Amino acid sequence: MSAITPLHDETLRTHLDAAMAQVNRVLLGKPRQVKLAFTCLIAGGHLLLEDVPGVGKTTLAHALAASFALDFQRVQFTSDLLPSDIIGVSVYERETSQFRFHPGPIFTGLLLADEINRATPKTQSALLEAMAEGQVTVDGQTLALPQPFFVVATQNPMDLAGTFPLPDSQLDRFMLRVSLDYPDAAAERALLTGSDRRDLLAQLTPQLDGDGLAELSRRARTVTASSALLDYLQALLAASRRHADIRVGLSPRAGLALLSAARTWAMLSDRQHVLPEDVQALFVPLAAHRMVAARGASGDHLARDLLANVAVG
Repeated sequence: MSAITPLHDETLRTHLDAAMAQVNRVLLGKPRQVKLAFTCLIAGGHLLLEDVPGVGKTTLAHALAASFALDFQRVQFTSDLLPSDIIGVSVYERETSQFRFHPGPIFTGLLLADEINRATPKTQSALLEAMAEGQVTVDGQTLALPQPFFVVATQNPMDLAGTFPLPDSQLDRFMLRVSLDYPDAAAERALLTGSDRRDLLAQLTPQLDGDGLAELSRRARTVTASSALLDYLQALLAASRRHADIRVGLSPRAGLALLSAARTWAMLSDRQHVLPEDVQALFVPLAAHRMVAARGASGDHLARDLLANVAVG
């Protein structure tokens, strides 16, 4: 079934709701995490899923690609993975006496970087230019990536064997970091008694395509953020930079990402204006992985502390 590009507001909303509903049917009991993933995709960010193996991270990536008719590539990150395994490589052809570039899996709509922290920092950094600018440079030549381009990276907890920490510059390229966590009892029973997830993924149909996604992104950018809302957002950024337990606070890029995500979250909530509650709903998944703690505190704890101590105004 081919995707339909919605043209009218009502039709666009219908297809968006249908896309979210079918992802929720595959990833049971995680409506908040699904909404966060949609927010990240529509806002033009990249998503980091951090959790133990086997809780549905890969399933979520497959379902997003299927719902938005995105070309999908998966790269299993390992300690011996090379940057050229992701970006591609130029091969000399004797027939033409020239080098010909063979694109790697990064030339796709949705790239699943599975267990990204099992690769070395050198290989992890191969994604930096692609995630920041939508392009890669090979042998001095800059090549544009397909648009939209969305990275979903999964990361195992750092206390598991064979993992490398992601560099701060890499973490900053992820708009949101989300943990799926274990399902509740009802969702787990439905998983145990229901259809195989692979069968359900095969049944998913595109509800939106690249044009529909671009239109959603455009409409999200038109959602109103009042002066008072911007004051609150700036107060959170400033508080992160002077907090005694935070060595590196939130950058202006983090502030822009928070505003973009909040506008998209409001649109998904069927509103045309951003509320402080939108910022609060997104602050921990957006800020926690970006802040560098001074005394070993967790980013989640510090982000919640900022929310608790910065007044809405």
